[in-house]
Amino acid sequence: MTDRRLTLMAVHAHPDDEATGTGGVLARYAAEGIRTVLVTCTDGRCGDGPGGVKPGDPGHDPAAVALMRRQELEASCDVLKISDLEMLDYADSGMMGWPSNDTPGSFWQTSVEEGAARLAELMRHYRPDVVVTYDENGFYGHPDHIQAHRITMAALEMTALTPKVYWTTMPRSAMQRFGEILREFHEDMPEPDPAEAAAMAEIGLPDDEITTWVDTTPFSGQKFDALAAHASQGENIFFLKMGKERFGELMGMETFVRVKDSTGAAVPENDLFAGLR
Repeated sequence: MTDRRLTLMAVHAHPDDEATGTGGVLARYAAEGIRTVLVTCTDGRCGDGPGGVKPGDPGHDPAAVALMRRQELEASCDVLKISDLEMLDYADSGMMGWPSNDTPGSFWQTSVEEGAARLAELMRHYRPDVVVTYDENGFYGHPDHIQAHRITMAALEMTALTPKVYWTTMPRSAMQRFGEILREFHEDMPEPDPAEAAAMAEIGLPDDEITTWVDTTPFSGQKFDALAAHASQGENIFFLKMGKERFGELMGMETFVRVKDSTGAAVPENDLFAGLR
């Protein structure tokens, strides 16, 4: 052990991803005096524009959306007390199958080697003790999430660093409860078709395969406010409609799979920094 400040690095695809999947741990560890570094890989230009206007629709200005989302991201970082924000600023690739997947300069079109080299430089600079990103499917198949996973794992191979490495996930039990609450707030929501339902059932992991359960309930108010900072994005409105109390009940536990470790800390664990302090 040394006197060097412990550091958490979270590698996310878009502005607002930091709040949804890791807002609790970012706020918790910042409060504990740990340096928190957020790397956001894309500019979010394929998000909703003002008034909810969608990409490709009249009035959607990708450059203006990117600027707006940068401002929202900075506000979210302030709420979560994130120490350092790094933007790779690749163009948002949009959802899988969108024409924007093929746009030159999009994150999906960027070589893994290029993105990994840039991220490796940041890793050498910050020397994270813990790195968090997505699994190989980007949790739900988004191309930018998949690419964030790829460059993170490749960047780690380029460095001599040996941080604990985690992939974000959700327990299947929580996914089921999430679906029930979604229906509570949207009573007129139609039943998903069987293919959609089967795909949803595969998101996340069985509870017994999750290695790390971090209780961030005391910081769920900050997580809620960080999502509220990204209010231009319609997908966040559902969470905000819950109110802070219900939100904390559903989103207070953040879960991960530990995929690299040099500490020998036993699993299941309740702290990303188990074995490091």
